[in-house]
Amino acid sequence: MTGAGLGLVSLYTGAGGLDIGAESAGFSIKLCAEIDPVRVQTIRLNRPEWQVVNQDVARLSSASVRRRTRLGRKERFFLAAGSPCQPYSKSAFWIPDRVSKIHLDYRTRTLWHFARFVRELRPDGFMLENVHGLVFKPCRPLFRRLLRSLGKGGYGLSWTVVNAAQFGVPQRRERLFLVGLKDHQEFNFPKPMRLQGNYVSAQEAFRGLPDIEEDTETVSGKWGHLLPKIPPGKNYLYLARTRRGDKPIFRWRSRYWTFLLKLAPKLPSWTIQARPGPYVGPFHWDNRRLRIPEVKRLQTFPDDYQIVGSRRSAWAQLGDATPPLLARELFRGLLQQAAS
Repeated sequence: MTGAGLGLVSLYTGAGGLDIGAESAGFSIKLCAEIDPVRVQTIRLNRPEWQVVNQDVARLSSASVRRRTRLGRKERFFLAAGSPCQPYSKSAFWIPDRVSKIHLDYRTRTLWHFARFVRELRPDGFMLENVHGLVFKPCRPLFRRLLRSLGKGGYGLSWTVVNAAQFGVPQRRERLFLVGLKDHQEFNFPKPMRLQGNYVSAQEAFRGLPDIEEDTETVSGKWGHLLPKIPPGKNYLYLARTRRGDKPIFRWRSRYWTFLLKLAPKLPSWTIQARPGPYVGPFHWDNRRLRIPEVKRLQTFPDDYQIVGSRRSAWAQLGDATPPLLARELFRGLLQQAAS
C-alpha cells in the first residue's frame, strides 16, 4: 500500500504542521478542520489544493466528513489531530487551584470529540499529538479515560513522549504521541535519528537567513535591560546568585524556567511556546526577540510557508504546531507499518 492510497483527515489542524509532515511522508490530505479563521487562511494560502473546513470540531459530524471527502466505507484512511494543549501544559500547573480543576476546563472536550470521530469514522489508524503534561499525575485520570474510550474500538494503542531534537529538529521539544491501529496492532515508533551531542543547533538552523530586523524584537520594560547580563544558554537564575558582593536580583527558582532564557548558539533551542509573556524566552543570543523566519526554522516549517496575521498571531500559529520534520518521521513509520 503506497502513500497515494492512504488519505488523512485532520482535526484541530492549526497552521498545518502535522499535515505538512504527513504529506511529505506520502499521505493524501483529504480534509482539515480548524476553528480559527486566521489559521484557515494560512493553510489555504500555502495549500490551496487541500479541503479546509472552518468549523468547530464539536459541531462537525462524521457524516459531513464522509460526504466532503467522499471516503467510502471500505476505503483506507487515517485520522490525525493536534488537539489544544493549554489545559495540560506544565505552565498551567503553576496557577493556584488549577490542578484540581483541569477536568472542568472546556478545552478538554477536544479529546472526547477526537474519540467520537474515531468511534464513528472507524479509520484504519489514528495519531494524536499533545504536550507530555497530559500523562503527568494531575492529568493522568483524563489520559486513562481517553485510552479506555479509544481502546473499545478494537485498536491497539501505543504512546510515547518524543524529543523533537532526536529527529533533527533544532529544538528540545517534548511531545506526547498516541497512535492507534486496527485489529489491536501495536505501533513501533521510529528510533531516534540523532543522539545528544549530535543535535542540530540553533546557529545551524539560522544559517543563511537574511539579517532583517523586526519592529518588535527589542526587549524593553521592567526586566528587558537585564538580558545582556545573562550569558547565552542561561536564564534568570544566573542573576539569582550572589556575584562579587552584589545582592542577587531574583530569588532562586522564583520564576518560570523560561524567564529571560537565552539561546546557546551551539545547542538546539528550548521549546517555542505559542503565547509567551514579555520576558519568556528563548531569546536570541544577541539580546533580542526571535524573528518569525527564525521561529519557522526552529519549528522546521519551509522558508516559503507564509503565516497570515500579525506577529503575535504568526508566533502563536508556529508555537502551537507540530514540527513538520518530526511529523514526517512519525508518519513515515505509520505508512511503512500500514504497508506491511
